Amino acid sequence: MRSTHTPGRFRLPGVSLADLPGLLTGLVIGAPLLAALLTGLLAGGGEAWEHIVATGLAGYSAGTLATLALTSGLILLTAVPAAWLVTMYRFPGRGLFEWLLILPLAAPGYVLAFAYADLLSVAGPVQSALRDMTGLGARDYWFPNINSLPGLGFVLAGALYPYVYLTARAAFTTTSICALDAARTLGARPRRVFLSVAVPTARPAIAAGLALALMEAAADYGAASFLGVQTLTVGLVKAWSSFGDAGAAARMALILLAIALLLQALERIERGEAGSEATSKRWQVIDRQKLTGPAALGAFTLCLGIFAWGFAVPIARLVWLSAETGAPVASIWQALSNSVTLAFIAAAIGFLAGLVIALGVHTRRPGARLARIAAAGGYAVPGAVLALGGLIVLERLGLGLVGPLALGVLIWIYVSRFSAAGAQPMEAALARAPASMGQAARSLGAAPLRRVREVDLPVALSGALVGGLILFVEILKELPATLMLRPFNWDTLAVRAYAYASDERLAAAALPCLMITGAGLVPVIFLSWRLSRARPGS
Repeated sequence: MRSTHTPGRFRLPGVSLADLPGLLTGLVIGAPLLAALLTGLLAGGGEAWEHIVATGLAGYSAGTLATLALTSGLILLTAVPAAWLVTMYRFPGRGLFEWLLILPLAAPGYVLAFAYADLLSVAGPVQSALRDMTGLGARDYWFPNINSLPGLGFVLAGALYPYVYLTARAAFTTTSICALDAARTLGARPRRVFLSVAVPTARPAIAAGLALALMEAAADYGAASFLGVQTLTVGLVKAWSSFGDAGAAARMALILLAIALLLQALERIERGEAGSEATSKRWQVIDRQKLTGPAALGAFTLCLGIFAWGFAVPIARLVWLSAETGAPVASIWQALSNSVTLAFIAAAIGFLAGLVIALGVHTRRPGARLARIAAAGGYAVPGAVLALGGLIVLERLGLGLVGPLALGVLIWIYVSRFSAAGAQPMEAALARAPASMGQAARSLGAAPLRRVREVDLPVALSGALVGGLILFVEILKELPATLMLRPFNWDTLAVRAYAYASDERLAAAALPCLMITGAGLVPVIFLSWRLSRARPGS
């Protein structure tokens, strides 16, 4: 009997050449997180870690948990009612609020923190107007302090509530109309229908949006550091910059990773336990109920207040500051050029990584599943954790963070952090494609590589615009990893804005903040347009 073994060719069991792109992509994306994780688990305690445990770890952990609690409470109290009103009722301005309420996604939390710090400070316009009207001195009255834990929760909730607004609205849009009609027939008042029927049905979607928002809140560095709140992300950056101890910083990264995993686990448990049974009336298109009188005024006021809190007021203040100081674009031209260059290169590489993941997952390649897990892990943890992982890899290789190498590492960390965001729109495009397309190609005898090239690739690229825009904007806004890894004198818009604000030059920070927000508006407005076409029951 002749042997079927081909000499000179080595294959791992269950792994083919088609898996190599996914495997390599997964290894590259996952290396920073894996390095930080292993260092945190294996590194022994040292003087730096003992000092952190004795003086700051409890405060950092408590600060993070309290921030998450305050942020989640504010988000749930505002985003869920707003989503219900916009979805199910007609009132003045509803059509505008439908998409205006999404706009805070364009501005990172640190932009809102800078604006509110200027607006609400002792010398700011709000307190100055209060003193002018009452004749009181600065020490004669109490005023909320934005540079505090409640202030951080207020800022982050304003920046992140759209995550819950979007998922809740999507859930309410497809809520069983039969269940709502049955509750109304039994005499339930609108508030009870909302609390007893709509919210329990939408609970898994609300939990998913809240988990995303809280992971972003836990990852925040710019707002927390600027407002003086001690969180784990702030502590991690301090541990590295002050002590230069990778082991101590990596142990703090483990706590952040545990929080991210816990949030994801709770969301999955919530999604698995809750649900509703569909009926034939689930997809029936209904007319929104018209609100009049005090009810209409209340709905309008709530939506206007939420939009003003998360976007209109802080951005208007930044526009005023920028116009008042007249800072020319030339003053930040180099930072703008650096930001666009880094974002373009990293977005292009991240897009290719996302394409490999999307195509591999669609064709059920094991290597792509590894890449998808690595990309999801990178997106779930703070950028500071991945930056630490990149620094650890450099340290183990005996390399220094200087010159072009520093830029290369920074781009690598961007790709590791945001590839999942680029892959998701392409995965969604492939999921929407009819299965008959691939079946037809197979029935005509097309080889797997040809099916991918001529069928799957064009479908995946239909989501390229959204994926590329999301990658570009997310990279443009990123702050902690850029602060930790950038070469000397290589500032981005985010770094320059943070530096100005830290030096109490908030007027100078206004223009770079507005540029970052303006870039973020492009994909957000596109998303708003898509969502405005969705209707209850459709």
